[in-house]
Amino acid sequence: MCSRKGVSAAEKRTRLLDYFHETLTFHKLQELEKTVPKEKGIVQQAVKDVLQSLVDDGLVTVEKIGTSNFYWSFPSAVQQAKNAQLQNLEAELSRIETTNAELESKIQEAAGGRQDNAQRQELLKQLREAEALDAQYQMELKQYSDNDPNLIEAQKRYSQIAKDATNRWTENIFTFQSYCVDKFMVDRQEFNRNFNIPEDLDTLP
Repeated sequence: MCSRKGVSAAEKRTRLLDYFHETLTFHKLQELEKTVPKEKGIVQQAVKDVLQSLVDDGLVTVEKIGTSNFYWSFPSAVQQAKNAQLQNLEAELSRIETTNAELESKIQEAAGGRQDNAQRQELLKQLREAEALDAQYQMELKQYSDNDPNLIEAQKRYSQIAKDATNRWTENIFTFQSYCVDKFMVDRQEFNRNFNIPEDLDTLP
């Protein structure tokens, strides 16, 4: 029996999924709420929510037979679900790369001539949103890795691409900043304040 103390949401998911793979059979919710707390140390009140999160992610299958819902999960099905998640994440990565290129082009274009304040603000806003999206997808890839070599490799590949793109954006901001300082005699600190650029902005190591 597993200890119930301090069990994280991720650990609860892992334990419940392990229970399905150990039993290799079909279960009703009522049965799971009775046996899982004893076998896996997940409190009864949490079983339903943990189970639903696994269903939502495609790791557990549910089918209504008659008036009852039956749940099951087999290792091969989980691998297929992970592969599908990987494909989805890689497709999203491709979309982000395209967006990165478009943003980079716009920033370079803005550096080539004096653009209105609203446009420059919008470019910087998109940069911040892209950085937030980068952090989000790195977290998702880490969640799905689970020691899967293919997913771990995808995570490394994505992280490097995202870091390179972020550094290019940062360099473009520096170029744009220098252009405005030299061309229009704008104070560098004043420029940073006007466009909400952190003073410690720098490229990633």
